[in-house]
Amino acid sequence: MAKKSKKQQQPGGTPATVALTAAGVEFTVHSYDHDPSHPSYGEEAAEAMGVSPDRVFKTLVADIDGALTVAVVPVAGQLDLKALAAAVGGKRATMADPTLAERTTGYVRGGISPLGQRKKLPTVLDASASSHPTICVSAGRRGLEVELSPEDLATLTEAVLAPIGRA
Repeated sequence: MAKKSKKQQQPGGTPATVALTAAGVEFTVHSYDHDPSHPSYGEEAAEAMGVSPDRVFKTLVADIDGALTVAVVPVAGQLDLKALAAAVGGKRATMADPTLAERTTGYVRGGISPLGQRKKLPTVLDASASSHPTICVSAGRRGLEVELSPEDLATLTEAVLAPIGRA
């Protein structure tokens, strides 16, 4: 597993790492060989990095009353759609169509990052993130994660913190 700090990050990178570098926040990139046969992108990332699954967060795109919204929850659990809708003042949430999520964010499924998206979407970060000094989220492609403070992630994505994950 290769680790790169923001100072060692190669020019260009992914839109997520470019956004982090431009913002001047500290982060670490973790890369690993993605196994297409693994049943869970997030669990694969946690295993490959040797990080507890409660510190690795997956980025999901939901449709809340006709508007796309990003949910960032631990890979160890699931997204509570009712809690997500309530967190943004909505009534009904469903998972977004994967093709629409990819087209809107500019990332492929399994590599959607909450950072550097093609179209900035409202974001909700599970409140459990604040119990960790750092968390890992997708850096914009399968096999690439970025580790940063939950406070920096919330600030950069203008996220609402709410209990949207469930075990």
